Amino acid sequence: MKITAVETFFVKPRWLFCKVSTDEGLVGWGEPIVEGHARTVATAVAELAEEIIGEDPRRINHFWQAAYRGAFYRGGPVLTSAISGVEQALWDINAKALGVPVYQMLGGACRDRIRVYAHVGGQTPEEIGESARKRLAQGFEAFKTSFFGALRTVEPPNVLRDAAAKMAALREAVGWEMDIAIDFHGRVSPALAVQAAQAFEPYKPMFIEEPCLPENVDTMVTIARSTTIPVATGERLFTKWGFREVLEKQAAVILQPDVSHCGGIFETIKIGAMAEAYYAAMAPHCPLGPIALAACLQADAAMPNFLIQEQVSLGDDYLVTPFTIEQGCIPLSTGPGLGIEVNEEAVREGAYDGSWKTPQLRHADGSVADW
Repeated sequence: MKITAVETFFVKPRWLFCKVSTDEGLVGWGEPIVEGHARTVATAVAELAEEIIGEDPRRINHFWQAAYRGAFYRGGPVLTSAISGVEQALWDINAKALGVPVYQMLGGACRDRIRVYAHVGGQTPEEIGESARKRLAQGFEAFKTSFFGALRTVEPPNVLRDAAAKMAALREAVGWEMDIAIDFHGRVSPALAVQAAQAFEPYKPMFIEEPCLPENVDTMVTIARSTTIPVATGERLFTKWGFREVLEKQAAVILQPDVSHCGGIFETIKIGAMAEAYYAAMAPHCPLGPIALAACLQADAAMPNFLIQEQVSLGDDYLVTPFTIEQGCIPLSTGPGLGIEVNEEAVREGAYDGSWKTPQLRHADGSVADW
């Protein structure tokens, strides 16, 4: 079997899909994307394609090593995202060739269904409570929200008071049986994050995500040791090497690699194995499209320390058969490959020029705030 073509599709609202074709008629799909830089990643995928046209798609490890280690410069969001999307497509091809789901090639499934969470939001406690009730009606039983916009290093007491009021309304809306995670989004200074965690502790969040930016692991260690709430991080970390220090210093007990950023499906499995040795759980990041979600679900099925999966798209626009939610979970797929059938006609109809830009936050004085 040989690779004959690698195509990319800019797909609304901000995604990039990748299709790898073979001379035996099998095709695989992946989702290589850096949000706000889709065109840059598409160029990186095209450069990878020059190296793999004519190669055997079954040599996934060889492809990964050659793409990551074969050049002088390694890592970073663009390269590892390009590798991730192509790698997902190669797993899709390989598993389809054998007529099995990808997770069967990773040791088999550890579970029968994959627990997921939905995002909720609102400007007032009343709005956020109503948003949560709508998600409950859709079948979700776990939620994530964010209460913070642009923040300075320190803020007056009303900022945390108002955030705590929203958390109280959210807890009241869903009850104490449901899990609620809070995304700090790396917008909060370490000093303010400690105070915020203390304000949220009475409401027992499932975790706080990116309580500060991940570049300085020691600051996250300080936050983790100051609160009883589990700390999660990882969406801006790449490959197993990016997670090493987080685990060694126990800066977080929940890791959130993104299967479309961190190096792909097998790299996510490797990160999960590292986390298992530190008694850490896996909650993969996925605010992306349905192909990325499908790749996550295959890894989730095979990881014994999987906790919960983020999702924002069940594939209603681009999959022949969208995912469904049953009691807060997506049932484990038994179909071959990634377990999905991409509606290529819809993908082509949903195409755009890839020009989506990440919104930027500003402080009141006009200076740039962390997004």
